[in-house]
Amino acid sequence: MTEIRPARPADAEDMAEVQNAIYRASLRASPVDVAQVRRHYLDTDHRIACTVAEQEGRVVGFQSLIRAWPGNPYDVAEEWGIIGTHIHPDAGRSGLGRRLFAASLAAARTAGLRYNDASIGVNNAPALAYYTVMGSMPYRHGGDTSAHRFDVQ
Repeated sequence: MTEIRPARPADAEDMAEVQNAIYRASLRASPVDVAQVRRHYLDTDHRIACTVAEQEGRVVGFQSLIRAWPGNPYDVAEEWGIIGTHIHPDAGRSGLGRRLFAASLAAARTAGLRYNDASIGVNNAPALAYYTVMGSMPYRHGGDTSAHRFDVQ
């Protein structure tokens, strides 16, 4: 049974392991540590929502939605959301992404966002396919990422 729920501070270690498993699968550019997870997903002032998928007491995936801020590293317009999906490779293709996306979409609408950006590594075929299936469209390419836009409203 999978529970979809808001992330809690105690989830940081499992969330880091999800991202590091993605890194070990060569689908992420660099590993992370628990402090990075806390800073980027749990303790950020720009956070709108961070939702986890938990199975048997362990986080196996999460999705973050933050509001873009001036000078953000993704070069996303301030009135947009920035979404990131992270699913452990062993839990992929099980519907978790769809369930997490539903929670983030509801949060984006509540926050009044019109668009969400997902900047995806061009070599991450599963993520590119996922965002396409969710209804995102590529709108900008640069370097090793492809930025996809999802129309919220």
